[in-house]
Order: sequence, then structure tokens, then C-alpha cells
Amino acid sequence: MALNRPRVAALLEARLRALPGVELAYANPVTGRLLIYHDVEMRQKDIDLIIQEAVALAVQQVATFTDTSRARPSVTPARSEHRNRTGPSFLVAGCAAGTLALSSSSFRQSPWVRVGSILLATAIVVKRGWRRSGRNQQTAATPIRSTQHPLLQIVGSHKRQFYAALSLSVLGQALDMVLPLFAGWILLLFFSGESAILIRLGLTSVYSQLLFLVGAAILVCILAAALAFLSGMLWRNLAQSVRHTWCTTMYTHIQQVKLRYLEGEQTTRLTHIITNDVIQLSRFFATSANDIAQAATGFLVLIPLFLLAAPTIAWVAFLPVPIIAWLSFSNQERTGPAYATNSENESILNSQLTNNLEAIATVKSFGAEAYETDRIDRLSNEYRRSNHRIDKDTTAYIQSVRLCAQLSFGGYLLVGGLAVLTGTLPFGTFNALLGLPNLVLWKIPAVGVAVDQYRRTIDAFGRVSELRSLPVESGISGRRLKVTEVHGEIVLDDVTFAYEGRSPVLSNLSLNIAARKTTGIVGTTGAGKTTIIKLLLRFQDVEAGRVLLDGYDIRSVRLQDLRKTIGMVPQDTFLFNGTVYENITYGTFDADFDQVVNAARLAKADDFIQDLPLRYDTIIGERGATLSGGQKQRISLARAIVKNAPILILDEATSAVDNETEMAIHEAITDFARDRTLIVIAHRLSTIRHADWIYVLGRGGVVIEEGTHDELLQRKGMYASLWRLQIGEASA
Repeated sequence: MALNRPRVAALLEARLRALPGVELAYANPVTGRLLIYHDVEMRQKDIDLIIQEAVALAVQQVATFTDTSRARPSVTPARSEHRNRTGPSFLVAGCAAGTLALSSSSFRQSPWVRVGSILLATAIVVKRGWRRSGRNQQTAATPIRSTQHPLLQIVGSHKRQFYAALSLSVLGQALDMVLPLFAGWILLLFFSGESAILIRLGLTSVYSQLLFLVGAAILVCILAAALAFLSGMLWRNLAQSVRHTWCTTMYTHIQQVKLRYLEGEQTTRLTHIITNDVIQLSRFFATSANDIAQAATGFLVLIPLFLLAAPTIAWVAFLPVPIIAWLSFSNQERTGPAYATNSENESILNSQLTNNLEAIATVKSFGAEAYETDRIDRLSNEYRRSNHRIDKDTTAYIQSVRLCAQLSFGGYLLVGGLAVLTGTLPFGTFNALLGLPNLVLWKIPAVGVAVDQYRRTIDAFGRVSELRSLPVESGISGRRLKVTEVHGEIVLDDVTFAYEGRSPVLSNLSLNIAARKTTGIVGTTGAGKTTIIKLLLRFQDVEAGRVLLDGYDIRSVRLQDLRKTIGMVPQDTFLFNGTVYENITYGTFDADFDQVVNAARLAKADDFIQDLPLRYDTIIGERGATLSGGQKQRISLARAIVKNAPILILDEATSAVDNETEMAIHEAITDFARDRTLIVIAHRLSTIRHADWIYVLGRGGVVIEEGTHDELLQRKGMYASLWRLQIGEASA
């Protein structure tokens, strides 16, 4: 019921989220699917029941709106309902004029009325279908509103190149249609002798006229080939320009999207959008746009030719046009949800394949190869079935179009032949025009494929636009902050924060982190320690309270400047597929070799780097695959040291190294951070025992204890218990 109905989808989400036991709910108007996060104790039949009730209530509420025709309840499955809506909308609207005209006496008497009725029906079908395709693409797939059709939005700044390619395609098709005229004219010379038209040009003999016509035909062939080459190059260049523009635009946009909108996204899905979907945007212009332009040009040339030369049989040549137009738009709208579902299935399959390959060691260690094979087989089968549905509809559409073209050509031969026999149509005219309808109509199956590509392109553009609509960070607005002037005092003033759909991680938390001192933060899992880091870097923004840096609310500070003042070593270290040197200088690209070596020595990384085959020029593989966990952490630490920021945050930065290396690193870091604000988050209390001040957090980010290491031990509270436990484990 949510399929292609954004209002139903929105209300359905609201209804479901308000129900007890439901944590989150998402309704997708493109695929008609629901995603529900619910209490683990809820049974399947309970979920089914609340979905049915929520759908009924949502539909009833939408029925009170102005678009009741799109929101009324129905027992017909979404796919069938979609077909039923599509058929009458185009068939009735588009062919009504043609049907009325066919039944009138004027149609039987006037060839102009016949052709006019067919063209009117075609115009109605194309107009409604074009508008509907643009409206569906905006409401069902993309939240971006625009007065331009999606194709023009895709072309963007390359409109001049688009119009140039279109013009050359039109001229090339027009020249292609001149060739059959020359062929018919040459044949007519053999049957009828000299041409009166060519005699007026001074060509009095059949021989000279034949040479002239053959020469003209060769010249037209050369010009047509040149135009075809130029238009083909322009279309392909346009496709590459579109791909490049959208690829760079979308990657730049994703880099700037607020982190909270990306944390729940699958990396493979984002990659699919900026690769496969963007390639699909360009593929349409590289292949199908030219076919559509040529087919349209062919009909525009045929119309005046037949009306002027053979009006009595013109209607036969154009009779399948409104039917083919209706079939094209009907197929496009019918297969829209199928394409969305197919893309989703492809994304899920690719994501699972990527995850399995990354976790191949885990799969092998648990002997789960057969389980993963079955899972991939199931997902691949889903993808295959969704592809099969699309292929079935597309093949039926293409063959229907081909049948219309064949029947039309047969009708032209029959009606035209009878007209020649009765003397109402000269044989020369019939012969000259014989190849033209076939030349155009046989391009229609290619148009069928082009419409299929158009549907895929619109569907891909919907996903691209949906991602493009996500809010971005403003890195250049706000108060300027000079890194060299940052003192480094941080205050969390009554801060409250919760991730979407969850209870607050931090509730009225207040911390004072002294400038140029070392502050340790410890606590239970889920106490919000890492969340504090996200708030400091503005990966997330507080819901209540303030985060102050040197007395300034960080929300008022220029984001780029804020992040330049903070160096961070995360618990989950990420290294790029490159050299050791490139990974250490990442973000500080102008660092010289001496700085890199000094940072590596401080991080206790230089020793193992010297043992690598090419030392600092050694390629470490994807995510640092050739290094151990401790080695990766030390390179990440060296990266933060090279950044030389006034504030340094270590989030379990030495959890993967041995105790001896940890102590050596902390001695070096203590010297490095002497004039810096150092924030250390750790589970191992030995990491922070020498901190100037320590905060102990409990659930909800509540400060349970605070003080120095010795003071906290004397209080014999939670910190002292943790210390005794760890010391006991170490002694054992």
C-alpha cells in the first residue's frame, strides 16, 4: 500500500513508531517494503497484526486528503494495482481522440483527418506519459523538486553539448531518409525513362541523370556517415562528462554529509550509488539517447513527406505510433518498482559478498563455509528472480513494438498497393516512399530498448538524488579559529545526547577538561566515552547543553578550523592502501621526511618500519592488512603526532600493544603532549594512572567519580575496584 505513495509511507512510519515494542520503522515508497526494528520478545504474528492495523489506519487518514485516488485501500497486490492504474491512464487518455475519429465519417473521407487524429492521440499519450514519468520520479524516488525533467537535471551544465549531439543526430537521420528517395528515383529511371525534374536542371539523357543521382547518393552517404561519427562521438563525450561530473559531485557531497546520516548506511550501497548508478546515468546518453532522437526525427520527416506526396495512405504508416507510445510509457511505469527492488537486491547481494570476503578468516575458523554459500545462493536467487521479472516485461514490450512495426509495414504494402491498382496513387510515388516507413519503424525496437534504459536511468537518478538531498556540514561558516592561538580548555556544559531512536547516551553531563593537561576518562561499556569524542569533533551535535572550546561554543566555530585543532587516534584504526609514509602524512600532506621519522620514533613505530622490505615506502595493503593490530595503532599514533594539533585524543590507542610497548609509548606521548591538551580514554587503568585528572563515567554519561589516581584509590569506589581487579589479573 505504500508503493508510489509517499504520504502513506510517511504516515505508516509514524503509526508504527508510536506502537509499543516498535523501536524504529521505515516504509519505502519506491519498493513498497517495510523495515521494522522491534522488541526481540515480539512474535511474528504480533508484528503481522500491527502492520495490518497500521496500514489500515494510514490509508484511512490519507483518504481524507486531496489525492484520494492514489491512497484508497485495495485488496489487489501492489504490482497488479500498478498495472491497472497505468493501462486506463494512457489508453483512455491517449487513444480516445483516435477512437472517436476512426468512428466518424470524416475519418473515412479525409486523409488529413485520419493523420491528424492519429497524431493527436500520439501527442496526448506522449504529453501525459512524459509528465507522469517526471512526477513519479520526483515523488517516489527523489525528494529533490525541480521544474526540469530528470534528463535535463542529469545533463546539468553540459546542456550545450547535449543539444549539439542532438542536432547532429537529427541531421544524420534526415540524410539517412534521403537515401531511399534516391534509390526509388533511380529505379524509376529504368521504368519510366528520363526525369522531367532533372531535365530542367540540364540533364537530358538517362545516363547523365543516372550518374547525377548515383553521385548525389554517394555524397549523402558520406555526409550521413560523417554526421553519424560526429554525433556518436559527441554522445559518448557527453556520457563521459556526465559520469565524471556526477561521480566527483556525489563523492564530494558524501564527504560533506553529516556523519549521523551515514552511520547507518552500508558502505557497499554508497559505493553502488557513486559507481553503478552514476555509470547508468551516463550509459543512457552513450547508447539510447541517439536511438530516441533518430526515431523521433524519422517520424517528423515522414509526416510532411506522406502528407504532401501520398496523403491517402499516410494514416497507415502512422497508425501504430500512438499504440507504441502507449506501450513505451506503460512499460516504463509498470517496471519502475521492479527496477527499484532489483537494485535493492543487487545492493544486498554485493554487501554480503563484500562482508564475507573481508571476514573470510572468521568464516573458515568457524567452519561456516556451507552456511555462507547457502546465504549467497539465497540472495543471488532473489536478485535473479527480480531480474527475471524485469526481463520478462521488457522482452514482451520489445516484441510487442516489433509486431506493431511489422503489421504497419504490411498494412502499408496492402493499402498502398490497392491505391496503385485503383490509380489513386502513382506507382512512382509509392515506389519512392516504399522504404521510408520501414526505415523508421524498424528503429522502433531499438526505441524499446532505449525506454528500458531510460527507466533504469530514472531509477538510478532517484537514488542519486536521494543521497544528494542529505544535509551537509558547513566547513567554511562560523568563527575563524587560529590553531596556533588555541589554548585547549574544553567544557561540556550540561550536555544531553541520544542517537536516533535510542535512549540518551549522555544526560546532563558536565566535564571540565583543563588546558594543556592530561585528562583520563574511564567507565563502563556504553557510558558514552566515544560519544564525547564525536561531540568534540562535531561528528554529532548536542541536543541540549553546550560544548565549549576556550569559552566558544564549538557550533559557532568554523568546522574546518575546529577539526584542525584536534588530533585523534581512534580505537578502530583505519589505514589506507598505500605506503607507510603516505599513511603517516595523511592529512598533513606537506610534512617532510624528518617529521615523519620523528613521529614514528615517538610512536615506537620506527623499529618495525625499518624491518619492512622498503621501510617507509612499503605498501601495507588494504586496511593495513600486512601489519599487526599493534603496528597499525602505532602508525595511526604517528599520524596524529605529525598533525601537531594543540589537542590530542587517544581512544584506546594502545589497546593492541603489549604492556612494555604501552609504557614506552606513554612516556613519549607525555613529553609530546607537555604543552597540549591530552584526553585519554581507556579501559586499562594503567594507561591513565599518571593523568592530571580522571573522570569515571557510568550509564547515561553520569560522572560517578573524579580526581587524581591516588585520590580515587583512597575513596575505594568504582575506580579502586577496577584497579584492584586489573592488578589482580596482572599478578595472576
